[in-house]
Amino acid sequence: MVKRIAMVAGEASGDLLASRLIRALRVHHPDAEFFGIGGPQMEAEGFRTLWPCDRLAVHGYVDALRRYRELSGIRRELLARVLAECPDALIGVDAPDFNLWLEQRVREAGIPAIHFVSPSIWAWRGGRIRRIARSVSHMLCLFPFEPPLYRDAGVPVSYVGHPLADEFPLVPDRAAMRERLGLRPDARVIAMLPGSRDSEVRNLAGIYIETAQILASRHADAIFLVPLATRETRRIFEQALYDAGAEELPLRVLFGHATDAMTAADVVLVASGTASLEAALLKRPMAICYRIGKWQYRLMKRMAYLPWVGLPNILCDESLVPELLQDAATPSALADALDGWLEDPAACEQLAERFTELHLDLRQDTGARAAEAILPYLERVTERSA
Repeated sequence: MVKRIAMVAGEASGDLLASRLIRALRVHHPDAEFFGIGGPQMEAEGFRTLWPCDRLAVHGYVDALRRYRELSGIRRELLARVLAECPDALIGVDAPDFNLWLEQRVREAGIPAIHFVSPSIWAWRGGRIRRIARSVSHMLCLFPFEPPLYRDAGVPVSYVGHPLADEFPLVPDRAAMRERLGLRPDARVIAMLPGSRDSEVRNLAGIYIETAQILASRHADAIFLVPLATRETRRIFEQALYDAGAEELPLRVLFGHATDAMTAADVVLVASGTASLEAALLKRPMAICYRIGKWQYRLMKRMAYLPWVGLPNILCDESLVPELLQDAATPSALADALDGWLEDPAACEQLAERFTELHLDLRQDTGARAAEAILPYLERVTERSA
């Protein structure tokens, strides 16, 4: 019997995760049909898109409230489609605020509901685990410290590793990447990643540019690479360059190519998020910088459980790389933090060794392990139908 699986992926990262999962499930069920909310990488694996995943992308609380009616309408219409088509399983990929509501109702209808990527209950809003326990048949976790939290709450769970650890080489080739990008082998290359969202780049562009100006005054051979994800974020950053009168900086704006920029770099300035994990997997020393609205920061700070916001520090459970947040994220402080790495090669080597250990811990063949966790639920459906 052909398996039919509904999936919901939010944003580009979810599209990537879901596409690999589809590929891994097809090893066991080549004729399986997949439908729901997804992106181009899922479509390349034969996914039938009812709504594109970028419709779920929201940028902060204000945008979420503004678009509540639209997103709620999509979710209710999708629920009706799923219940009408009665697939063998629903797999929600990230996007917990959208997916948990959907998963609970699908599960109540007797359809297995799997959630891929644990919400960050270990960082804040830990009370969500009670809702998760009501909503999901199985949780798939990317990080090794997450499963015990779910087992304690009675939620079936599997650790599947992080897909980036499968993709990234254990030893990145900096020299080859510099040659590819046309950079001098002996230059001081500093990658600066202000984030992928418009609001992030608006908040950080000016600070990053001033930081680059300070470092350029200290290092005549400095070259700055700034990968930006969209035309709008590129426009925002280039406008900030113009406003600061900094067009003469030795700075190259890249359209995408964040991994290339970090691979070529000696040191990375990065906004907190997945990019900080990417920098760690590339064994690059970094400083983590983030700024959000004051009221939002105060709220999140009150609700936070951990002393760090950066994934490298959280995963290694120690302060390996500096984090400069909100008012502490001044250009001079950021320049000093980056200089600390540039002037201490021994510390950079020690950090690379620690990041290699982390890389090995996270390298689990994520797609295959996630598929293995899901397959028993598909077989139960077969047994029930028989």
